Amino acid sequence: MRDGLHIGLDTSVPGLVVKIGNYPLHHGGVGAIRSLGRLGVPMYALTEDRWTPAARSRYLREAFVWPTTGCEPAERLVDGLLAAARRLRGPAVLFPTDEEAAVLVAEHHEELRPHFLLPPVDPGLPRRLASKQALYELCVEHGVPAPVSTAPQTYAEVEWFASRARFPVVAKNREAYLRRARPAVPGTTRVSGPRELLALARGWGDRPGVVLQEYLPPRFAEDWIVHACFGADGEPRAVFTGVKVRSWPPHAGMTAAACTVDNPELAYLSAQFVKQIGYAGIADMDWRFDRRDGRYKLLDFNPRTGAQFRMFESTTGVDVVRAQHLELTGRTVPAGEQREGRRYVVEHVDAAARLAYLGRGRRDYRPRDLPAGRTGGTELAWAAADDPLPAAVALARLARPGARHLWQLWRGSRGTHR
Repeated sequence: MRDGLHIGLDTSVPGLVVKIGNYPLHHGGVGAIRSLGRLGVPMYALTEDRWTPAARSRYLREAFVWPTTGCEPAERLVDGLLAAARRLRGPAVLFPTDEEAAVLVAEHHEELRPHFLLPPVDPGLPRRLASKQALYELCVEHGVPAPVSTAPQTYAEVEWFASRARFPVVAKNREAYLRRARPAVPGTTRVSGPRELLALARGWGDRPGVVLQEYLPPRFAEDWIVHACFGADGEPRAVFTGVKVRSWPPHAGMTAAACTVDNPELAYLSAQFVKQIGYAGIADMDWRFDRRDGRYKLLDFNPRTGAQFRMFESTTGVDVVRAQHLELTGRTVPAGEQREGRRYVVEHVDAAARLAYLGRGRRDYRPRDLPAGRTGGTELAWAAADDPLPAAVALARLARPGARHLWQLWRGSRGTHR
């Protein structure tokens, strides 16, 4: 195990990985546990049961079993966090790995602050950033390019939009971070024409909870990722850029494979936007470069640790999770350049994505300036020689329901686009 002192970590301060909802196969939490645990930081996590991949990591001191659905009252969820705090020795750095947790922590900052180390962020800002509609409004307010979006309030407004819009368009759940028993759309959904849109809208009720967005065709676009950690002054403590090579469902979902590509222009755009809105903490942003007008357009701003953050590391050994721990414990984040040529692969998801791209005549993503030689190695989401159990547990949990789930995603992806 490498000593965390080489980058200045305070290994007396533990970290707590927090997510809300029943989805045990979450590789972002495993990455956070490994990132700090390998350097000697005591790591803890809230898990659905004792046989999740995160719970079986050798770098986890203890799993606090706390099943949630994401539909509980906020007060109950806060009580759960406070119960975890009582089991820790002193304040811990919190690492939300989904939007529900990030919004909850921000909105209950005052109650949680005596027990956890938290970035000083406006309590209402993470909710706005996680909302598709509110994020677009923030982009318009601050002059940041984004796909043109509208949020119809009634079925009549959907009809008006359908009569005038240029199709195809993209439909997204307006508050995508909220877990619902019956979301308006299953995910980012490509809508081909007015008839299809109106047929969908009949199931949305009196107040459609959707955003209808300009469609950016994959053949004219490049998908970029920015992961960063910002201090209370709005300045980046670490900022990294990369490209999404493949996603699942194709061009419409989570990252299946990605690689690092240094992009100073995009790093600057991201940092400027964060400073304008007054955000602090870890951010995971998705941008799409539109070749038609030569602009980067902001698609998503996740105010938390991104699942694929471990693809990024600086020459001083810093990633965004390590930068957050350093920042919140009053340490200096050592400066360093982004390590180039690193790849990140989510094994089981990328296997399906490769087949999908080939089977549908789609090439995987090749940006113009992708380095020809990749010397930075490959980081796998699950498999690690020094921590083998998370991969074994993930494989076991995927064995039976996984094939059926991937088949359902494949079928559902035929009408989706991100």
